[in-house]
Amino acid sequence: MDKKSNNVTIEPVSTNKDLKQFVYLSSRIYKDDPVWVPPIWSSEYKEYRDKKNAVLAHSDYQLFLAYKDGDAVGRVIVYIDDNFNTFYKSKTGFFGAFESLEDPAVGEALLRKTEEWISAKGMDSVRGPIDPVAEKWGFVIDGYEKDQIFMSPHNQPYYNNFVTNAGYSKAKDLLVYSADMGDGYRMPDRFKRFSDFLLKKRPNLTVRKIDLKNIQSEAEHIWKIMNTAVSGNWGYVPIEMDEVKDLVKKLKAIVDPDAVLFVEDNGVPVGCALGFPDINRIIKQNKGLMLPFGFIRFITGLKKIKDYRLWALAVLEEYHGMGLDVLLYAKLYEALLPKGIRMEANYILEDNVHIKNALLKLGMNKIKEYRVYEKKI
Repeated sequence: MDKKSNNVTIEPVSTNKDLKQFVYLSSRIYKDDPVWVPPIWSSEYKEYRDKKNAVLAHSDYQLFLAYKDGDAVGRVIVYIDDNFNTFYKSKTGFFGAFESLEDPAVGEALLRKTEEWISAKGMDSVRGPIDPVAEKWGFVIDGYEKDQIFMSPHNQPYYNNFVTNAGYSKAKDLLVYSADMGDGYRMPDRFKRFSDFLLKKRPNLTVRKIDLKNIQSEAEHIWKIMNTAVSGNWGYVPIEMDEVKDLVKKLKAIVDPDAVLFVEDNGVPVGCALGFPDINRIIKQNKGLMLPFGFIRFITGLKKIKDYRLWALAVLEEYHGMGLDVLLYAKLYEALLPKGIRMEANYILEDNVHIKNALLKLGMNKIKEYRVYEKKI
């Protein structure tokens, strides 16, 4: 440790005062960043304080704050996801919610504490950033200037230097693609022709919107499809029903039925497309506050949103190769075109050639890239 880092201390978050510093530190880190969007402060604080987060509920974890000369200058959450390690028969620990001032000593101290804590739990590797509360994976490595969409990361560029200087290497890159229907994007006609042909050829197939009156049963359909359809993906862990309910709870208030579709075979859901409006524009306007007037702006602004995120698209394995993914894309496009939506497909695995090729054939453009790192300890 160099002389500069002797002033840095790392302390566990143990009081409500500590937790408030942990949650609100990002407002200091990004105070001059035009792209950054604050979290909904009350929601983030509650998830940490009340320990109701679905991932943390089955994980061993600790929040840490970095102090320098008495001031909080960095933070990190470190955790052991038992579900992940049981599924992969691994000994992996994770870190997330990483924030730091532009001081290598702070970043170094936070990562050292991360490794010490994870190693003391008997783990042999570290992976991150993966934030279990904000649902954010990776550091941005390309496209910093692009707007931050809801439930996606934004970070200071120097964070990547912190982790690489500490010996971390790439685990996986996640890509982001975009198509702006309000700026002239049109899906190639052949996809519409194919979807019409498929529905005519297989009249047992139908596409419908989500039924908001039966949101819990719809959540179960999503749970069954996602657990089966993405089981071979990198980083996949069997999804617990409480995790799906947690996600549905977060998104229920903002769901646009036109953006959440199911493809059914004889009335049984076998695939789904999950999109939602990007409420970050409203959150940013409200500065992360819901009271006293934030909720009113939220409700009135929701229908004006033109940016959407395609969070997931999945089809059961036995239906692969039939073109159901194209069918979902086409129907999603048909539903959202009249609204002039810009759709952002987020968290596309760099080696998922099938999805990448499909998005390129659809005419979508890559606009951003995130990187998840790992290190043996």
